Amino acid sequence: TINTMVDQLSSFADEVTRMARDVGTEGILGGQADVKGVSGTWRDLTDSVNSMAGNLTAQVRSIAHVATAVAKGDLSKKVDVDARGEIRELKNTINTMVDQ
Repeated sequence: TINTMVDQLSSFADEVTRMARDVGTEGILGGQADVKGVSGTWRDLTDSVNSMAGNLTAQVRSIAHVATAVAKGDLSKKVDVDARGEIRELKNTINTMVDQ
C-alpha cells in the first residue's frame, strides 16, 4: 500500500540521515543502517549504504593504525586495505612515506 511505502521511505531516510550524521559530522565509524521490514529496492539501498559505511570504516581504521604506529616510531606497518580513488592515493602516499 501507499502508506507502507511512505513508512518504508521515512524509515530509510531516518537511518541514512543518522548514518550521515554519525560518520560525516560526528566522526563515528562502524555503524550500520538498520531499516526493519524492507525488501527489494529498499533492502538493496540499505545494503549499499552499509557497504559504503563498512568500506569507509575499514579504510580509515587501517590508515589510523599505520599513522599511530608511525607516531610511535614504528615504520614496519603498511596500509593494507582495498581502496580506490582518493583513498587509494592516500594509502599509497602513506605506504611510500613509511618506506623512506
